[in-house]
Amino acid sequence: MIKPDGVQTRLIPEIINRFEEKHFSLKGMKLMSVERGLAEKHYEDLSGEHVFRRLVDYIVSSGPVVAMIWEGKNVVETVREMIGPTRPSDCEYATIRGEFGIDKIRNVIHGSDSVEIANKEIALWFPEGPVHWDKKINNYWNKFDC
Repeated sequence: MIKPDGVQTRLIPEIINRFEEKHFSLKGMKLMSVERGLAEKHYEDLSGEHVFRRLVDYIVSSGPVVAMIWEGKNVVETVREMIGPTRPSDCEYATIRGEFGIDKIRNVIHGSDSVEIANKEIALWFPEGPVHWDKKINNYWNKFDC
């Protein structure tokens, strides 16, 4: 998910491009305002921590997010490496959070930390499920003698 700070600073194409450069396939994406119930469910594993309320308030009141589903070989591990640790100050510059993050709340992006969590979050954010499609553009262009 691209958080409100990433949306407001126009990082959507930059982030999508980085994922596509890793040859991941986009299987779902939506720009949306987040309702409190969804935010609380998303961050429920942090409900006992002091940061929980700040995270929920931030996601709900700071603007829209871009929820996405990405598919590919080792996608969870690779994306976690690409985005870096929660605190931008702990990140290498070459990570998304290291380059663009401000603090542990306004850190541009959320990424699932396991396949199990990813499946749970996909069900939460995309109850309709991912979009299933096959890459057909290469077959289309092969019809022409260019």
